[in-house]
Amino acid sequence: MRIPDEKLTEAVAFLTALRAELAKVVTGQPGASQEVLIALIAGGHVLIEGVPGLGKTLLVKALARTFDGEFSRIQFTPDLMPADVVGHTLFDAATNRFITRRGPVFAHLLLADEINRAPAKTQSALLEAMQEGQVTLEGKAQMLPSPFMVLATQNPIEHEGTYPLPEAQLDRFLLKILIGYPNTEDERAMTRLVTFERAAQWLDVEAITPLAKPATIIALQRLAAYVEVDQRVLEYAVSIVRATRDLPAFVAGAGPRGSIALVRAARARALLAGRNFATPDDIRAVALPALRHRVVTSAETEIEGVSVDTVLLTLLDQVAAPRT
Repeated sequence: MRIPDEKLTEAVAFLTALRAELAKVVTGQPGASQEVLIALIAGGHVLIEGVPGLGKTLLVKALARTFDGEFSRIQFTPDLMPADVVGHTLFDAATNRFITRRGPVFAHLLLADEINRAPAKTQSALLEAMQEGQVTLEGKAQMLPSPFMVLATQNPIEHEGTYPLPEAQLDRFLLKILIGYPNTEDERAMTRLVTFERAAQWLDVEAITPLAKPATIIALQRLAAYVEVDQRVLEYAVSIVRATRDLPAFVAGAGPRGSIALVRAARARALLAGRNFATPDDIRAVALPALRHRVVTSAETEIEGVSVDTVLLTLLDQVAAPRT
């Protein structure tokens, strides 16, 4: 089904206004903001990697504010238990019955801060939620709010007291977003924004005007599912993913979820650009965030100091894109 022109116009207007609201408090991270919006439209989860102080938490809180969604934050620590994430059942002596207390995972946007600081058992508590949109408490499935999106953060430098994320969980993230230092102009603007007539060092997301309800985001996600993907564009996405499995630089290439992630993210990017069809350029633009966490580099590659992104960029230059 082709997206009606009026629906496409409405979606573009909403997304333009949404980006404008984010820009009120999020400065110097246009790439990260774009990729988070792509994941939101595609209905996926994101892993955000960057050193402290670059606005990871601010970006998530601002996004939740734009559509009046319920926001929840979990600070992952070594002593965090699975019940602290999904909730638990306890006996209430006053009513003489068992009651279920839902955990912070029951939200539209869940910020899993420093997710790699919790042990694997606690990290895995998010697996069912991320994949199925539900959690199991005392043998009963509890559905999560819709839309549901996990935005997890981790520090790429500090490794003491951290636990690497299991490959199965990494594969559940649609995108892995890298947040770097802002350029000089953006850092000046950020410094002025935070310090001008403010006593505290943090920004208030109350400046953001909620534009819609969660139901609007659901409708947007459904609309993105109808963005056209030509067979040749789909084959291009699959060719890129399959090529990662033949590179000596990788011990393991991306699995089939990599191909699916490329197409889903490309559709969302096309909708952000106001198009009802995805192009090879959309596939290429989302390839790094969609694949960098789905491959495992070899020991030789790590010793030589070659980054995953460098290898992927070389691969993208080698896989021919359809142009007709």
